Amino acid sequence: MSLLSPLFPALVLVSVTVYYLVPKRSRWTVLLAASWLFYLWGGLASAAYILITTVSTYVCGLILGRIREKNDAARVKKLRRPVVFLCCLINFGMLFAVKYWDLAAEMTGLSLPRLGLLAPLGLSFFIFQSTGYVADVARGKIAPERNIAKYSLFVSFFPQITEGPIGRYGALAPQLYGGSDLNFDNIRSGIQLSMWGLIKKLIIAERAGVIVNSVYSNASAYDGSVIAFAVLMYCIQLYCDFSGGIDIARGAAKCFGIDMAENFRRPLYAKSLAEYWRRWHISLGSWLRDYVFYPLTFTKLFNRIGKFTRKHIGGALGRIIPTSLATFIIYFLVGIWHGANYTYIAFGLYNGVVITSGLLLAPFFEKVKARLKIDAKSKWFSAFSMLRTMLIVFAGRYITRAPYLKMSLVMLKRTVFNFHPSALFSGVIADLGMTAADLIIVAAGVVLVNAVELTEERGTDVRLALSKKSGFVQWLCLALPLAAIVAAALFGGDYTASSFIYAQF
Repeated sequence: MSLLSPLFPALVLVSVTVYYLVPKRSRWTVLLAASWLFYLWGGLASAAYILITTVSTYVCGLILGRIREKNDAARVKKLRRPVVFLCCLINFGMLFAVKYWDLAAEMTGLSLPRLGLLAPLGLSFFIFQSTGYVADVARGKIAPERNIAKYSLFVSFFPQITEGPIGRYGALAPQLYGGSDLNFDNIRSGIQLSMWGLIKKLIIAERAGVIVNSVYSNASAYDGSVIAFAVLMYCIQLYCDFSGGIDIARGAAKCFGIDMAENFRRPLYAKSLAEYWRRWHISLGSWLRDYVFYPLTFTKLFNRIGKFTRKHIGGALGRIIPTSLATFIIYFLVGIWHGANYTYIAFGLYNGVVITSGLLLAPFFEKVKARLKIDAKSKWFSAFSMLRTMLIVFAGRYITRAPYLKMSLVMLKRTVFNFHPSALFSGVIADLGMTAADLIIVAAGVVLVNAVELTEERGTDVRLALSKKSGFVQWLCLALPLAAIVAAALFGGDYTASSFIYAQF
């Protein structure tokens, strides 16, 4: 079942109604039933994957809890490693078999059979969330959940299963199990947030995607300016698609009184590529930071690398090389996480090179700014930094959407060496499926999204401010988006809403 399916709001409506009718102590069972109904709608075969993850991480959590109860700290540290390793082997082995086996066979040249497995709904999301739970139990941050039904709800909670955010047990589980009191403000706020997500997805992202699909399928046939325009549309499509999906998911959860983790924090206002990724898909970034980056930097290997660089290179450069190397590995993993093909590997390497280069060259840039007497906190330098970051992100988007790596290089080459702005006014945009009305709607939508995010970047919580308005204004803010979505469905272009881009990850 998709978040865009008419069945999804029906499921939420029925579940919310039943949720608040049953006793508070039993409300988690309503969420569990709704979650498994949502997931089983995709077929019994898909359910096998989430069942394997649920059972394996649940059992590993119990074993780790027992180890902590019966052993001292030194023995706990020794015994927990094989359990965590087994958990990761089962779950990331399953993820590897589904997403990366065929790519590995191609890259190594080994005559391995092609599995051709179809990735089930939300595979990487529930694996990351569940293995994070096991890691937290191993570290003693949380106690293991002994009720497998309750734990199954944590793994499968239906609003977040398709594309996140990746939840943490300590923050999410108490909300799932405790049962929320009926609060109409939560329901109204949840509906508003979901409507906002639907507008971003259905009205902005889907229109922008028409140009993207047309140009990326045969980019070598178009002028560089048309290609650049398509890449810009892809940036708009991707942001509104992913953030819109997260808004729908968080809005649905809010109707149950559940606050899911924030996954976007206005990435367009980032002043560096590293900050951009801290603002984009926050839950994935924090997961990689806590469960990969920090453990990696404290390994014996990185400790040796640090001692070597401090001794033989010295200075600030010698100190930051180990951290830069770990950062590079993280962004390589970010690329691989997005897809099992060469374009995403190149995308990960691109981000890794840019960010680690920035870390290594930071002392030099600081000296340049001091010599030129540049105030890094000035408005003009902040604007320059944001524009620079957007251009770096823009360049990276040539890679991720291209059907294969060579095509992304062709597109970039044509943009640089065959750029004629007049081509944009030759009627090619209309020929590619985007009417003047569609273009105006996308532009107006981008302005609206940016206006909201600028307001929030300046410290005003738009939803909180809206909650202080009269009931008429609040319900009007529900009616207008609903009317816009219905109008888009009735009078939109010759296209239908596609699935969310991040659902395939």
